[in-house]
Amino acid sequence: MTHVYDSTGWVRGLETVAAWLLGFLWVLPLLYAFWTAFHPAEFSTRLALDAPLTLENFVKAWHAAPFARYFINTVILVTMVLAAQLVLVTLAAYAFARFEFPGRGVLFALVLVQLMIMPDVLIVENYRTMTFLGIKDTILAIGLPYMASAFGIFLLRQTFKTIPRELDEAARVEGCSPLQVLWRVYVPLARPTYLAYALVSVSYHWNNFLWPLIITNSVESRPVTVGLQVFASTDQGIDWSIITAATLLTTAPLLVGFLLFQRQFVASFMRAGIR
Repeated sequence: MTHVYDSTGWVRGLETVAAWLLGFLWVLPLLYAFWTAFHPAEFSTRLALDAPLTLENFVKAWHAAPFARYFINTVILVTMVLAAQLVLVTLAAYAFARFEFPGRGVLFALVLVQLMIMPDVLIVENYRTMTFLGIKDTILAIGLPYMASAFGIFLLRQTFKTIPRELDEAARVEGCSPLQVLWRVYVPLARPTYLAYALVSVSYHWNNFLWPLIITNSVESRPVTVGLQVFASTDQGIDWSIITAATLLTTAPLLVGFLLFQRQFVASFMRAGIR
């Protein structure tokens, strides 16, 4: 018995050490970015505890590109996409969870198939569609292909199916229409799921790079991720202090948002687990 207990203790100890090591390796690039961004360029490749702190790198990064416009474009983009997604995925998930109609199983299977298709596969066809619609190089063109989310439909459907039907029936007895039942019963009870999904959606579209890079070619429509590429161009040279400062500028809103809502984020996924 003692031998088994000792073996279990050793395994748990190794797992703990491995977890801390992996966590350190994961956060190491972020630590380097913070160090380099807040210190002069000569300290970007060496660690000196007496190195002076500076905000000059952020000032240079901010003036090297129209970041104010990029941030406005990105906020408009993520807000527009999230608003459209919440409406569409709510209606679709409600229909799949509580209504019987011909072909429901086939249609939901097609939704699940979309989860297996990488968005990058559809870039060429999406580009053709945006060109045909005449909205190329616009914020709408960036967000339009993502306004219907298979992941959101699946996640909300699973959440709606866990809500007791008795609440649905009680609301209908009180004279509520199907949309009123959805708004007054299902949406409030699924609030943790909405929060978790909103954080995932905003994070994904804030960091999305390839599709916005292809569909935009002007400052008026570029998000921050595409604007950040100016620091990697050959004519600007490579100044890691400015590059890391610009990177922190683009990721700071997400970092702050995650730190503020991390407990709600984890709790939302735990409560909205697939059962």
